[in-house]
Amino acid sequence: MADRAALTIRDLVIAPGASPIMQRIAPGEIVGLAGLDGHGQELFLEMLAGLVAPLGGSITLDLPGASRAITGFRKAVSSGIAYLPRGRANGIFPTQSVLDNFAVSTLSRDTRLGLISPAARKARYEAYRERLSISAPRPDAPITTLSGGNQQKVLLARALALDPAMLLLNDPTRGVDVATRHVLYDVFRGLASDGMGLVILSSEIEEILLLCHRVLVFRENEVAAEIAGQAMTTGNVIAAMFGRAA
Repeated sequence: MADRAALTIRDLVIAPGASPIMQRIAPGEIVGLAGLDGHGQELFLEMLAGLVAPLGGSITLDLPGASRAITGFRKAVSSGIAYLPRGRANGIFPTQSVLDNFAVSTLSRDTRLGLISPAARKARYEAYRERLSISAPRPDAPITTLSGGNQQKVLLARALALDPAMLLLNDPTRGVDVATRHVLYDVFRGLASDGMGLVILSSEIEEILLLCHRVLVFRENEVAAEIAGQAMTTGNVIAAMFGRAA
């Protein structure tokens, strides 16, 4: 795994007229993002990933001995940030195999003497297949032959193969079955216990309460509330989402 890192957000403005956001995602911390659709939580996550430029402020990944400004998606990836998009359709290459979908972002890691080593690539895939309990008939099978939950696991394996220090997840269990959900929950908790920071946007409040150390509730493109500890209840999150006092 990459060195432990913190993500520092300073005076981040995500929409015109919105108050700036100040946050620090610590190593080993799981932070949840909640809010009504369109209230800024997805935009915030995409800015952390370098996919959308903020209107103001800065985002830095703070590694031991160095800080790296996140100024775009490529810079985010090279700095140690991995992003899992919402919806499998936004991530898979449907005409490609399971193995090709897994390895597309990390081909350089499978080269030997300037040539791609099929053995090295397959060995790397097998390690993640076992770790994430991916059920696939064979690595060269079309990814579309897999269930939705297993396709999602392949996308997560692709992100983890980047060896990130910070993992950003956009509704990662949407549309998957209960068994897959619990496998993913265990993986997320394991990554955090190893020192990786995670930011998880979820459309399900119960999922955030189950997984996260704290939750940022967005309303009108601002962080309306930050809730942690015993105050993390469904009622308090819903109250913040609708602009009511808990």
